[in-house]
Amino acid sequence: MWLSIAVILLILLVIFQISKASEYVAVLRGKDKAFKQSNKVNGFLMITFLVLGLIGVYWCNKILYPKTNLHLGSSSIEGQQVDNILWITIYLTGAVFLITQILLFWFAFKYQYKEGQKAYFYPHNSKLEIVWTTVPTIVLAVLIVFGLRSWALFTGDAPKNAMQIEVTGKQFGWIFRYPGKDGVFGKKYFKNIDDANNPLGLIWKDSAAMGQKADPAAKDDIIAQSTVYIVKNKPVKFIINSRDVIHDFGLTWFRMKMDAVPGTPTTMWFTPKYTTKEMIERTGNPNFAYEVSCDQLCGNGHYSMKGTIMVVTQAEYDAWLATQASAYATAFPETVAVAAAPAAVAPATSDSAAHH
Repeated sequence: MWLSIAVILLILLVIFQISKASEYVAVLRGKDKAFKQSNKVNGFLMITFLVLGLIGVYWCNKILYPKTNLHLGSSSIEGQQVDNILWITIYLTGAVFLITQILLFWFAFKYQYKEGQKAYFYPHNSKLEIVWTTVPTIVLAVLIVFGLRSWALFTGDAPKNAMQIEVTGKQFGWIFRYPGKDGVFGKKYFKNIDDANNPLGLIWKDSAAMGQKADPAAKDDIIAQSTVYIVKNKPVKFIINSRDVIHDFGLTWFRMKMDAVPGTPTTMWFTPKYTTKEMIERTGNPNFAYEVSCDQLCGNGHYSMKGTIMVVTQAEYDAWLATQASAYATAFPETVAVAAAPAAVAPATSDSAAHH
């Protein structure tokens, strides 16, 4: 690191000394002669920068592109629409970038100052201004329309067979809730929140002080911390909340993200295409995991607010779900054990004993 800093400082020092030497040479030769000479050098440097810059763009793309997840495509069916829009945008802006940069540097070289040559004054052209204003406006409007259509799909009604999973962000982690066998999320109240036993504040018991009645639907809800399981090729709808500040439920591999706002649930849905095991093979990374990130600065521990999505087959999901106890059973194991215990049976007596 120190060697790199030293090299950079030396390069800056050399450039500074060269510029100072150029000033002295200009004084000795005369300003006009120095101006013509430096003008030719600058024109040549424009072409040099153009060529080296384009080579640099290509080289950076070749090295860094494989390190992104763009070349593997979206891991959700709906997210493919995001990729399509992104590629169209890259092609359009890339073409504009190449054309404008090539013209910019080429014009600087070709039309550099030459003695006896007079610049052509071109102050105004209404037709040209209309064209270069209208065309980008139409192109951007089309992109916006496609983007809004995709957004309406992700945030609209999910298919009827979609899984329902609630996501709650908190500083600094994610809490996931599955409805129990009844398929209904139980009610919750923020004053019931207890990080040790009831992190979502589910209403399990009557409370005269809070004016609450126990919600039977809350007793079979399953709560998972940090890791959520979903099924390949099955739509999943996330109902997203926040327990404290604004967070953002970010799913890079699925091309999805949605704000988690306190008191205002938001939703989004998608259909995963590849299981986690399949992605390990596709990426060649034995430690691959679908990461859940927080894409909204939410406090000092924002960097550590991560979660994991496990995409599995239906059989694997059913096997996992069978091992999960409800949050209520986890918080009150003795209550559940008593309720599940069989009633005591009186010992059988023989007829003779009864007659005696």
